[in-house]
Amino acid sequence: MNIETYLTQHIQAVVGRLYPQAAGVPLQIQRTRREFEGDYTLVVFPLLKASRKSPEATATEIGDALVADSEIASYNVVKGFLNLSLRRDFWNEKLAEIAADERYGFGEPTGRTIMVEFSSPNTNKPLHLGHIRNNLLGYSVSEILKANGNTVIKANLVNDRGIHICKSMLAWLKYGNGETPASSGMKGDHLVGKYYVEFDKHYKAEVKQLVEEQHMSEEEAKHKAPIMQEAQEMLRRWEARDPEVYGLWQKMNGWVYEGFDATYAALGISFDKVYYESQTYLLGKELVEEGLKKGVFYRRPDNSVWIDLRNDGLDEKLLLRGDGTSVYMTQDLGTAFRRFEDNKLDAMIYVVGNEQNYHFQVLKLVLKKLGYADWSDHIFHLSYGMVELPEGKMKSREGTVVDADDLIEDMVTTARDMSRELGKLDGVPAEEADAVSRMVGLGALKYFILKVDPKKTMLFDPRESIDFNGNTGPFIQYTHARICSVLRKADEAGIDHATVDPNVELLPEEIELIKSLNEFPAIIRQAGDTYSPSVIANYVYDLAKTYNGYYHDHSILREENAAVRSLRLRLSREVARIIRRGMQLLGIDVPERM
Repeated sequence: MNIETYLTQHIQAVVGRLYPQAAGVPLQIQRTRREFEGDYTLVVFPLLKASRKSPEATATEIGDALVADSEIASYNVVKGFLNLSLRRDFWNEKLAEIAADERYGFGEPTGRTIMVEFSSPNTNKPLHLGHIRNNLLGYSVSEILKANGNTVIKANLVNDRGIHICKSMLAWLKYGNGETPASSGMKGDHLVGKYYVEFDKHYKAEVKQLVEEQHMSEEEAKHKAPIMQEAQEMLRRWEARDPEVYGLWQKMNGWVYEGFDATYAALGISFDKVYYESQTYLLGKELVEEGLKKGVFYRRPDNSVWIDLRNDGLDEKLLLRGDGTSVYMTQDLGTAFRRFEDNKLDAMIYVVGNEQNYHFQVLKLVLKKLGYADWSDHIFHLSYGMVELPEGKMKSREGTVVDADDLIEDMVTTARDMSRELGKLDGVPAEEADAVSRMVGLGALKYFILKVDPKKTMLFDPRESIDFNGNTGPFIQYTHARICSVLRKADEAGIDHATVDPNVELLPEEIELIKSLNEFPAIIRQAGDTYSPSVIANYVYDLAKTYNGYYHDHSILREENAAVRSLRLRLSREVARIIRRGMQLLGIDVPERM
């Protein structure tokens, strides 16, 4: 049983006996602040109305009653705060209880099914730094929700159709000379991204020419640029299933999928279901037709379809263009409908950047107006901030975005270089050194991004993230490897740490570590309730930091008292297990040697 739950039950019983009129008053129990003596603190102010006594007198009366009939060894009162100290052998029992629970920290099955959509790349360019934060958040939130007992479906919606895809296709036709990933030696997603940039270069040149030579406004020139008109015609041909356009689309998207899969594998990301907008946009069109019949939408003279949300404090929203082609909202309507119908979801979480806040506000409202309020209210937008880099720290591909593949490899290289500088790879075989460098590089990248509250914009500094000191992934990974080394040496020396004397006198630092381990289930629940991996990241860091202080001050293997040594080994083993389990929820591997 969780300590806070245990204490709450005991204190409720005592308070109910002392002050019957306090029934229903919620108790406020928290860990005692480090500057005060005690393990847990009861805030007595909410009970004063029932006790009709001063805060100090109320706290003293409750403290005396608790010492008389529960696990409380002693107490002290600081104004309206009752600081409680549990008996020492209680903590030995708590450690044994944690060690015996193979699923410690994980919740019981809830019966709820939740879909988490993340990644959602466009097939006209490679994944970039923004996608990395998206993927890491989505994967970690999925793992955390699973740990809380939910059935989770990790979903990827691939934006594989639309004008942006046609731009890459058209530029490849015009300027590619048949270039392929095989002939160029480029990953497929990089090759297609190259032609997206090529389109933009020619498009801007045409717009400039129309403005200068035909004196058009820039806005008019953007619409009338020949290459843009060709791209729009290609989109119309694609929606009409023109065999030539459709075949080119399949070929180039195939190149991109192979490239994406390689990047996902490097990040350790996987999906349970992959949806394609090319397969859901038609259902979205059907929903638009349904909305027209119901009078939810209206058609303008240019044949485009809109919804008027001004009475809801929003504006008018386009759902179908005048030429009949769909927009993002169209296909998102279809995708949401298909997912809830097919999977009987209890909740749908979209992991999408905060620039799309308005889009999801509109999506939920439109679905509600179409009559799907029973499940549209269970859509949640996990809105996250952008990732920024220090000027000049990382190379940008085409001078616009930081490529995910480049970033991953740079992180691994930096991890290898820094590990060598610090002597952490001395005597390590080359193959193992490569594996550890990749684990540390990716761990640094993932931890640095996930330790920040998702809602916040963050600054990512690659070299700072690989520091082996401070709140970083490598610091936590090194702590885990250090504990594994201690346990390995104990096994090699034949030191027993499977059996622990329950009467060993615990040091205050050991009790602090057990208190931290005790918090792990509540931390997982909090992270699940808030969809915030940062809660787990910072908990694991605090646990690793506390253990390192303990390790520095107290001998483990050289401790002469066998009972004390066994206790310290068991405590170390459980700290390593919780570090490993917490990091796994972040999608981070921890090495056993380093």
